[in-house]
Amino acid sequence: MIAYNMNSSPIAASFPFISAELTSDNGILYGINRHNNSLILFDRFSMQNANMVVFATSGAGKSYAIKLEILRSLMMGVDVIVIDPEMEYKHLSDAVGGTYINISLSSESKVNPFDLPRPMSQEVPVDDIIRSAVITVKGLLRIMLGGITTEQDSIIDRALIETYAKKDITPDADLNTVQPPIMQDLQEVLEGMEGSSELVLKLQKYTEGTFSGLFNSPTNVEMKNQLVVYSVRDLEDELRPLAIYAIINYIWNVVRSERKKRILIIDEAWWLMQNEDSARFIFALVKRCRKYYLGVTTITQDVNDFLRSQYGQAIVTNSALQLLLRQSPAAVDNVQKVFMLTDSEKYLLLESGPGEGIFFAGLKHAAIKVVASYTEDQLVTTNPQQLLEIERAKQEFENQTK
Repeated sequence: MIAYNMNSSPIAASFPFISAELTSDNGILYGINRHNNSLILFDRFSMQNANMVVFATSGAGKSYAIKLEILRSLMMGVDVIVIDPEMEYKHLSDAVGGTYINISLSSESKVNPFDLPRPMSQEVPVDDIIRSAVITVKGLLRIMLGGITTEQDSIIDRALIETYAKKDITPDADLNTVQPPIMQDLQEVLEGMEGSSELVLKLQKYTEGTFSGLFNSPTNVEMKNQLVVYSVRDLEDELRPLAIYAIINYIWNVVRSERKKRILIIDEAWWLMQNEDSARFIFALVKRCRKYYLGVTTITQDVNDFLRSQYGQAIVTNSALQLLLRQSPAAVDNVQKVFMLTDSEKYLLLESGPGEGIFFAGLKHAAIKVVASYTEDQLVTTNPQQLLEIERAKQEFENQTK
């Protein structure tokens, strides 16, 4: 068998699947169609839903592509919220005047998982809101406390309802005037319930012990800026999924309290696919968010971990936009199966350079090359050398102006 190494550009020009036109009158630039050099210009909010998945191996340019979308979306008046696991979005946030919130055990920024949305109207009954909050917090507690029995699950359910009730959060309450409970309030209720001693012991780690700085305070962060980034880089690995779950729950409460055009970006979403409760939570968000003018972008480089979950595959199905950049040989067969790619498309993803891949919009797809202007590149670069040079130039400028 004779084999030749080919540059990905001639490969892209060789296959007919890349002929779809993805240019619309409105929207933002995602890149250039590598087949015919036309612009891939799209408004994600014009689709059946505004959700997007981004799959790529490390170094394939996924963060660069997403930061470009953030920058261009901001110019179109869209609010953007980012879950940042590796502090990759701080430079962009600082450059555009965004709000950068660091969530850690020692941080003063707090998110309370017991928060409730402020209803926009009477379209959702208060008892439904309380019921939904109980289910959401119970999902978080199942992850926090590890394996719990059916009896313990029932105890937690009753304890959560009582915890809210002790703060006058009942079906006839005005949610605009109540103060949500915190984790300590739940522990106090559990201490008065029969059969809950093991649950109390496990919960004490989050109220009095090592992790008490994370969930045991009222929320004191705000989302009034057009760009808000939540960093979880400084959290231990076991706490990251818990913190992301709580942050996204808070974001979802804000989204349901005020309907406006927003994008939520969840980087390294595979963290949430490792546990069934968090995976189910994200899938429910992706399914329901269109009603509130929200588009959810899930990004991962651990494609196999993400797609191994039934909820991961369902998230792909419920995302009208999909961006596949270079894939690893270990993951490409799974990607080919899920996205029903031809062998030609599969090999294109193996050979693609940074910022190159396949862009899907509904039933159409095309080979894409992500492009940026010089100014955009300076704002969104992930190159450590470039970032050092930018930081050095900024420092020199500040010294000259003193």
